[in-house]
Amino acid sequence: MNDVAQPLPTTSTRRLIYAGLALLLWAGLYSQLEAFADWLAFAVLPLQRGSRLGEAVRFFIYDTPKVLMLLTLVVFGMGVLHTFFSPERTRALLAGKRTIFGNISAASLGVVTPFCSCSAVPLFIGFLTAGVPLGVTFSFLISAPMVNEVALALLFGLFGWKVAGAYLLLGLSVAIVAGFVIGLLKLEGWVEPWVYQIPAHAGEDEAKLDWNARLMAGVAYVKEIVGKVWPYLVGGIAIGAGIHGYVPENALAAIMGKDAWWSVPLAVLIGVPMYSNAAGMIPVVQALLGKGAALGTVLAFMMSVIALSLPEMVILRKVLSIRLIAVFAGIVAVGILMVGYIFNALF
Repeated sequence: MNDVAQPLPTTSTRRLIYAGLALLLWAGLYSQLEAFADWLAFAVLPLQRGSRLGEAVRFFIYDTPKVLMLLTLVVFGMGVLHTFFSPERTRALLAGKRTIFGNISAASLGVVTPFCSCSAVPLFIGFLTAGVPLGVTFSFLISAPMVNEVALALLFGLFGWKVAGAYLLLGLSVAIVAGFVIGLLKLEGWVEPWVYQIPAHAGEDEAKLDWNARLMAGVAYVKEIVGKVWPYLVGGIAIGAGIHGYVPENALAAIMGKDAWWSVPLAVLIGVPMYSNAAGMIPVVQALLGKGAALGTVLAFMMSVIALSLPEMVILRKVLSIRLIAVFAGIVAVGILMVGYIFNALF
């Protein structure tokens, strides 16, 4: 009896198998990070366990690969998801949606679509020319950088589902309410006139991609995003390590603790001139919390750095008047303050 030749696995199938094996390897390495950090810091170097320098170095050795691995996994997944959510498709989903339902849809899309504040200008123009209302557009632009997949994944990995879930819920609330209020104010006249003079671009129909193309898009997304983010990440971890090892707990708790009512607005004011992203801020948040800072105060600080940074305002100035930027920043700042106080009351 003649043997029937078995068909070779397709390229997409092989890629999926490789991705599954890579995920198993990732899980195995991730589970050994804490033991590796203890071995390297206290056996190889060696440093004294419990000393300021030893704990700072151990924090850096442990958190650097931990956060980088979490970031790589999440960015790869979002790179694959990105193939389902092009800017053209996102505009089409939001075009014509009004009232609070449009703001909810826009804020929710901001979470699952991998666009950051650097994409603000082209997205803002594209949304408005496609017929997306101004307030709905702002809900998306607030949600996308502030409640993004990197922030949620790292919060979940470091602090658990309760903190990540509360951040998601309250962050979405800020984006929805802020966009809704801006929509009610009817501030379209404060957008630079040339924006409305650009003809709408419908975009071409997207070709259906196989899983090989989608997985390769995930790899490309990791190279692009992690390649840009890692200096902020390592810098944030270094700052966090210094805080973890050297900042006295009592002093930090007095400045950023629950008892200091002024700590939340002060954290927001300090965060605005700074520039970072979620990946760079999470290790700082972790170190501040470890020293006794209140969760709401720290998250308000992080939100202001991500959502109200001066570089983003400079970019938005190309399409918005100063008055509209001031209204946008003021409304978002009020929302962040409320999030800070709510977190401090609940946790």
